[in-house]
Amino acid sequence: MAFHHVSLATRDLSATHRFYTELMGFKLAKVQCGPTPGGTGWSRLVFYDTGGGGMISFWDLHDDSIGSAYQTDLSSSLGLPAWVNHMAFDAPTLEDLERHKQRWRESGITVAQLHWGFSVSIYAVDPNGILVEFSHTPGSFATAEDRASAPERLASEQPSFDPLPKSEFFPAVATLQR
Repeated sequence: MAFHHVSLATRDLSATHRFYTELMGFKLAKVQCGPTPGGTGWSRLVFYDTGGGGMISFWDLHDDSIGSAYQTDLSSSLGLPAWVNHMAFDAPTLEDLERHKQRWRESGITVAQLHWGFSVSIYAVDPNGILVEFSHTPGSFATAEDRASAPERLASEQPSFDPLPKSEFFPAVATLQR
């Protein structure tokens, strides 16, 4: 069963909207507005079509009982490195991956690229402090051997390590004027 959507909070809807439409290439699909539970404020829930039938949405909260000091990142506010909790999106072809990488770089973002062996991924951080990834997997993500060894690796006290990915960094090439 596929994800329908994932919802996250944002404190800067304008920056979030720009990032997910212009820099990620997602399409604005729907906006729901209404009072927050308890009727002490209001909220807006903004949905973006990520392609492939999935969506991501962001809460724009306007409620004094919630306040404005909440954290929107998925990792560092929990004391974790940014790479732990992140969102990965599919890049069906290497050309798609390259297009996303160039769009990010031309928008002032330095892009990290990792070659995992089974896939190639690029990484950036969104305005909410969330690490996002585009990943291209040319073949099967999980081979028959991967599936066969998965239960043993899951149960192992100290599993064998996979090879480290090859990493590359691509500096920003320009900052778009707004």
